[in-house]
Amino acid sequence: MDDLAMPGQPVARHRIIRAMNPLLKRLQPYPFERLRQLHAGITPNPAFRPISLGIGEPKHATPELIKTALNASLSGLASYPATAGEPKLRQAMADWLQRRYSLALDPLTQILPVNGSREALFALAQTVIDPTRDGATVVCPNPFYQIYEGAALLAGTKIWFAPSDPARNFAVDWAAVPQAVWAKTQLLFVCSPGNPTGAVMGLDEWKLLFELSDQYGFVIASDECYSEIYFRDEPPLGSLQAAAQLGRQDFKNLIALTSLSKRSNVPGLRSGFVAGDAALIKPFLLYRTYHGSAMSPVVQSASIAAWNDEQHVLDNRALYRAKFAQVTPLLAAVMDVALPDAGFYLWAGIPERFHGDDAAFSCELLGFYNVVVLPGSYLARDAQGHNPGAGRIRMALVAETAECVEAAQRIVQFIQST
Repeated sequence: MDDLAMPGQPVARHRIIRAMNPLLKRLQPYPFERLRQLHAGITPNPAFRPISLGIGEPKHATPELIKTALNASLSGLASYPATAGEPKLRQAMADWLQRRYSLALDPLTQILPVNGSREALFALAQTVIDPTRDGATVVCPNPFYQIYEGAALLAGTKIWFAPSDPARNFAVDWAAVPQAVWAKTQLLFVCSPGNPTGAVMGLDEWKLLFELSDQYGFVIASDECYSEIYFRDEPPLGSLQAAAQLGRQDFKNLIALTSLSKRSNVPGLRSGFVAGDAALIKPFLLYRTYHGSAMSPVVQSASIAAWNDEQHVLDNRALYRAKFAQVTPLLAAVMDVALPDAGFYLWAGIPERFHGDDAAFSCELLGFYNVVVLPGSYLARDAQGHNPGAGRIRMALVAETAECVEAAQRIVQFIQST
């Protein structure tokens, strides 16, 4: 409110409408806001305690070593942190990359701490995109993590959704992207292991993307925050690892993003890092210096402890494997669902009687059995004539095993009783 008045007259109060960034109007509601609105008029069956499989927020216990490091570093609150992070933190990240992927990256030029992969994905787009170029475009998977879309739209670009292949667990069909689209692409978002599908990209896919990046000059942002939760004997192939195997030691036009949230069960810590092309890390650091994205010294200390320890990661992975081993067969008996390659989601097809209406399935399940699941169509966009998430739901198996099993049993009962 501003005070406006002519001399000698009483003060009149008027609301001043100021111009807002018009790009904000291009944003769509976040999936969980849409889910809240969808469920607003539903009264869940009080005979069942509520169970949510909606939000992918890790619920396993935070490792004690991380809590200890936090408590021991509270004196760091008295200091401003450097945006580049402490050398010990970047070295811990480099050491982890060496152990995990057999990669030797320079912690000073090829690694940068970030406040979780989410904010880094958004900020990276603002750094690398030039919206003044004719037809500037961002390519991303479909279904996808909605931050990719928001980052592209607020950077002032177009977004093109690459088609997915249901026969390959909804893996992206990169070869189906037209050459005319690649020619205008400035940034490609990749998610492997994928959210929501759990699909992992192989070396042949990376080879194709690197060749396209070389041909058209776009940057690849590889979101790898689910890399440490997997169900196969082989850990998921990372983008930097793939580049090194293909002789791309300089990681040209490639940035990998990872996080402690899922790996170490600390979503509230908001800690991760980006790594890759030093020529991209340098301007990204400049952007972040102005953006005010420095990581708290307290969080840095806890992050060092987390990156330097692998036992808690092994224990965490074992919990997910045991959980999925119990839940997946229960649901597979009544739904189109299978054990994913990695991640903590089940991407399931709903029964035919719902005629592809995943929102109706979510509503009825909540009303009758007090279980929340996310409609798959909320995680995708209409492209190439259809929404690839329609007729599916995403279930986040993040709670303790007993709760997830109970939720699965209710879903089975729901499907069998209707």
